[in-house]
Amino acid sequence: MEYIGATGVPVKLEAVPVEEGIDFHFVLSFAIDADPSGNTQNGKFSPYWADTLTPESVAAMKKSHPNVKALASLSGWSLGDKVLRWYTPDDTQQWISNAFSSLSSMAQQYHLDGIDIDYENFPRHNSSFAYCIGELITLLKNQSVISVATIAPYHKTTAPYIELFENYGDVIDFVNYQFYTDKVRKPKSYAEAFKIRAGQFDKEKLLPSYEVNGRGIQGDAFFDALSLLEENGFGVNGVMLFSADASSSNDYYYERKSQDFLLNSTVSV
Repeated sequence: MEYIGATGVPVKLEAVPVEEGIDFHFVLSFAIDADPSGNTQNGKFSPYWADTLTPESVAAMKKSHPNVKALASLSGWSLGDKVLRWYTPDDTQQWISNAFSSLSSMAQQYHLDGIDIDYENFPRHNSSFAYCIGELITLLKNQSVISVATIAPYHKTTAPYIELFENYGDVIDFVNYQFYTDKVRKPKSYAEAFKIRAGQFDKEKLLPSYEVNGRGIQGDAFFDALSLLEENGFGVNGVMLFSADASSSNDYYYERKSQDFLLNSTVSV
């Protein structure tokens, strides 16, 4: 599970190494319910990922690698200097309808298989996120628009995502928890953090995550943490990496090593 296209770096899908025998999900970052100035659009999402991630490039990547799937990640932290926030729609049914229509069109245009939910800021009194997003995912799946749905909570957003997962966990396939925000830098601490989040979400759907050249555990200590998770009885059912934009500078070391690890233990990424 690899995020790509969020930083504006002209990264290309075909540059990322993909091994056979791995379910490799590219998460195009981001599709945003806003105009270029950051004004909300009542559920009408538009793609804001790198221009190099074209519909043609997605189609070509999936053709050359049948094990590849493409997802659109919704929201992210910001659009330019504008911090993005979940807002309560005036009419939740209209928001769901608009989101369904815009994402259906985007899925057709970009050959998408799913969506990822990455809202990272919430109002103090939030009562609509779980319902709107849960119903949206359910509708997209029921209408066969998507086959995969993931969520990406971090330590400050666990509450709304736990509510979403508790009510709609049956339509959520993976939890891309951002462990690099937990400030754990050692394998033992990482394993302890994973155990905590496994208690909040389904341990079989929870993926360990790594931020390339970023926060939290770094370097090969991450793979030591993966081994420790297995020693502690957790199945490593995949890995989430953020992001290909940064990995392009180190010949995709973490993509290569993550796939090697998974091919010797499981078959998902």
